[in-house]
Amino acid sequence: MLEFVLALLATATVGALLIPLLRAPRRSAARLDGELAIYRDQLDEIERERTAGTIAERDADAARLEIERRALAAADQSANRLTSQADSLLHKVLAPALALAIPLLALGLYLHMGRPGLPAAPTIAGAPRPSAPAEPMDIARLVRMAQDRVTAQPNDAEAQSALGEALTLEADGTVTAAAAAAFRKAVAMQPGDARAVYYLGLHEAQSGDSRAAVERWRALEASSPPDAPYLPMLRSEITRVARAANIEVPGAPQSTTPPQPSREQQDAMAALTPEQRQQAIRGMVEGLAARLKDNPQDRAGWLRLANAWKVLGENANAVDAYARADTLAPVDARLLADWAEAHVRQLKPGEAPSPAAVAVLQRLEKAEPRNGLALFYLGAAAFAAGDKKAAAERWKTLLAMLPADAPIRAMLEERIREAETAK
Repeated sequence: MLEFVLALLATATVGALLIPLLRAPRRSAARLDGELAIYRDQLDEIERERTAGTIAERDADAARLEIERRALAAADQSANRLTSQADSLLHKVLAPALALAIPLLALGLYLHMGRPGLPAAPTIAGAPRPSAPAEPMDIARLVRMAQDRVTAQPNDAEAQSALGEALTLEADGTVTAAAAAAFRKAVAMQPGDARAVYYLGLHEAQSGDSRAAVERWRALEASSPPDAPYLPMLRSEITRVARAANIEVPGAPQSTTPPQPSREQQDAMAALTPEQRQQAIRGMVEGLAARLKDNPQDRAGWLRLANAWKVLGENANAVDAYARADTLAPVDARLLADWAEAHVRQLKPGEAPSPAAVAVLQRLEKAEPRNGLALFYLGAAAFAAGDKKAAAERWKTLLAMLPADAPIRAMLEERIREAETAK
């Protein structure tokens, strides 16, 4: 009963609060009548002054026209207000209607579907408690479930693989002897069990027999369907283990990363003069370039070479290396900026960018519309091509981005004036 009373009180309260909203304003007509009365008095005053001769006939006519114009304008405004009130009637009525209808609807549904006389569940003696939440699926429980499954189905290869994987998870990724035994049983029952074969290879790699692991994984790779979802991960593991153990894998891409210098080599490099050190660095960079000729599909190697040439000031070589990397996979905005910088570093003062540089700068501008390098040099390219308007627009955008004390501002303002005044 209490719920019913509360619902009625809520409905009555909402209704009381909505009464002012339901009252339509009545002031428009009264306001118009007052304004028209004022204008009539003004017209009468003008007529009296004209009769008394205190105002010229022409001035009286002008004043009369102005007052009549104001009266017409007031009438139009009043009509517009009435129209607006009529148009908004639906909106004024809709909100109160919904505010009243929603609690009434809720009350009706409660009376139809609810049970107002039923006490709250916690007060019922002996009422059943909610069931406890399910036990979290931790690793220990996962191992127990896998062991129970193997006990129930000892000849199921899938159950053995699941047990081996659970034991590996329990050991934080280490394939223990017990896990390896489960995987061997799975492979004995089902030689094509890819999961068991992978973990057995991982067990061999963790035990120090990397060559056996690579051979096992390569055999799995050869026997797997081309669209097997685990192949990318498997190939990555083959490459990782083979490189760590210095095992050559036929057909696998070889790394072109130059070997890291030893402590003795670093000390010897430090003892060189700056000219000798520069020559040694150039020799290493040229060695990387020679290795890339034998392995032109190494995109990461081309990017390293591009950065090395750029550091050495060989910008033309850096541009070529960036282009080679870009043909293998499009470079991102950061690399586009480095590539564009290598292009523009080759320009002479006042020289416009080449078409190849413009192509890179346009890609950079598309990726980063407010990139200062792209805005400046694309403006220079547009100016050289005769499109002075486009040049001025880019330079103005760049000028707005610069701080007030930027040294380039004066030069940029001069270029903008030159673009705007050029025919």
